[in-house]
Amino acid sequence: MFGHQEKVSAVRLTVVQYVVLFIFLLLAYGLWKLQVMQSGKYAQLAEQNRVRNVPILAPRGKILDREGRIIVDNYPSFSALLLRDSARDLNADADAIAKGLHLNPDEVRQRIKRSSWMPQYQPIFLKEDITPDELAFIEAHKNELPELETIMAHRRLYPRNGFMAHLIGYVGEVTEDMLNQPQFELYNPGDVVGVSGVEKQYNNILMGKNGFRRAIVNSRGREVSRLDETPAEPGKQLKLTLDLDLQIAAEEAIEGKNGAIVAMDPHTGEILAMVSRPTFDPNDFAVKISRDEWNKLIDDPDKPLLNKAIQAQLAPGSTFKVIMSFAGWQEGIAQTLNIHCNGGATFYGRHFGCWLKGGHGAVDLDKGIYQSCDVFFYTLAEKLGIDRIAKYATMLGLGQKTGIDLPNEVSGVMPSEEWKIRNFKQKWFAGETISVGIGQGAVAITPVQLMRAISAVSMGGKLMVPHVINPTNLPPGFVETTHLAEVKDVPFDPNGWNAITDALGKVLLPGGTAAGAHIPGIDIAGKTGSAQIVSLALRAKHQNSQEFNQNGWFVGFTPRRNPDVIVCVLFEGGEHGRLAARLATQVIKAYVDKQRRQPTKMAAGSGKVEIGSLWTDPGGTDEDGKNTSGDRLQGGRFLIDVARKRTPLAVAAPGMH
Repeated sequence: MFGHQEKVSAVRLTVVQYVVLFIFLLLAYGLWKLQVMQSGKYAQLAEQNRVRNVPILAPRGKILDREGRIIVDNYPSFSALLLRDSARDLNADADAIAKGLHLNPDEVRQRIKRSSWMPQYQPIFLKEDITPDELAFIEAHKNELPELETIMAHRRLYPRNGFMAHLIGYVGEVTEDMLNQPQFELYNPGDVVGVSGVEKQYNNILMGKNGFRRAIVNSRGREVSRLDETPAEPGKQLKLTLDLDLQIAAEEAIEGKNGAIVAMDPHTGEILAMVSRPTFDPNDFAVKISRDEWNKLIDDPDKPLLNKAIQAQLAPGSTFKVIMSFAGWQEGIAQTLNIHCNGGATFYGRHFGCWLKGGHGAVDLDKGIYQSCDVFFYTLAEKLGIDRIAKYATMLGLGQKTGIDLPNEVSGVMPSEEWKIRNFKQKWFAGETISVGIGQGAVAITPVQLMRAISAVSMGGKLMVPHVINPTNLPPGFVETTHLAEVKDVPFDPNGWNAITDALGKVLLPGGTAAGAHIPGIDIAGKTGSAQIVSLALRAKHQNSQEFNQNGWFVGFTPRRNPDVIVCVLFEGGEHGRLAARLATQVIKAYVDKQRRQPTKMAAGSGKVEIGSLWTDPGGTDEDGKNTSGDRLQGGRFLIDVARKRTPLAVAAPGMH
């Protein structure tokens, strides 16, 4: 039938009506949810789109010496930030940004890519310590590149020429690998943290708390006004036990040489000076060190990044004879041991030579120490055996960390029968003990270990924990330092103490192994040492190349019993312990001179100052033929010319004035 139209069924019409109603209800619910239920959430998001948080970086705390003189300070600097909370295509602007900041465009894009996992409100640190022209570029392109921002930071200012670099350490930007470690979980990319030395050990004290300022930005990301500001909390100041004047003396003594010098107060364990050579400039790390500079440092065969005072594990040579003397006396052997040295002796079928080819003749403990007779200590080692030697060496802290409050200290090696079986699955041979008796063989110790051990001998058995911080000066709860005040009493026969320290007092007198290092008027006791780094046969094969020169050691202190200062010197390639002794006595003299600057009494009509005597000079000549009798004891006091040139006291570390 033409013109017939099919009618829509009532059922279908009803279904369509319900669908339309459902859609309207769903839209109404969504509108209600947005405007009522989640109004707070979206208002907050809108506020975040309108308000930008810009960080205010906290300056690290200054580092001071024991007298409050500045060692490490800060200087103001500007850094370039890349803000990521706008809708701009940052990769598209990378070329323009890189050109203005003298960066590689690929590096800028790489940084943007690496930060993709971070919350958008966290900016990227593009470049630290920007130049004035780079700062002007950012200010001049605020409209074209609103994502660029500057922030003032306080960069570390370290002393010049690597002064005290190994002890202070350096700072660096926290890396992605570090952020994955538990101790850095609360840090953010761009944070600057201590990487080595005191900067790392006491980072939680030195590092402050960052603040921020809130600014209103427009739709293009440009800042139009500021709201409020939460100031940063600067890090706490840190006062070290170091004496800047003594540190300068130690740095000057070892200048141009490789090795280490450590000075300590034996009564407290306070480190007064610490030097390691060669050194590096921590200012290179204060901003960002280049890959080429870093590779140069780590590839250097002299290892400038190694703090040799706590990380160089080397044979101690004849300085170990002090530990041998202590062990021998406590075992009742050394005090009655008498030998005849004709330049060498045979033990277990092998000939061991003495350093003095003609021999020392009749030798007892006293002569064995101050003339450093190898044959005497070969014999003592044979009688003691390796396990008894190891027992007393361990009591004095060898083969274990000292506990000094610096990171990455090593433990050294003190061999024993059990040690060799555990490490090499081999039996200890009696002949190996003979070399250990003069500080060779498997013995390996650090300068700070050696200083601590001999300090205990000089103090009659008091073994202190070396430390660079006075725990009483620290804020509570920042770091655990209770172990720094621990004192271990090592049993020591008083007669042995007197005998050994008296013998050590003769080392710098005529006939001793370091007579050339003698300083009139100062009672310096100590022990020299020379340690092979290769066998004599290998050295001869290379025609005595200086590359294989022996290491020189010396540990000295004043006065000879219960001393006020002890100094340990490692002079790498120095050949003779007496040369290391001359370095140590420079530091000891600086200490004594400073103490003598206290108010003194002028001798009537003499133009000289009276100083309490520390020892009696017997006069005579030293090993270099120099007359040493010019400073005699006069009525219990020394007369010292007041016109003698004195080094002025430091007011701050070099470059920190």
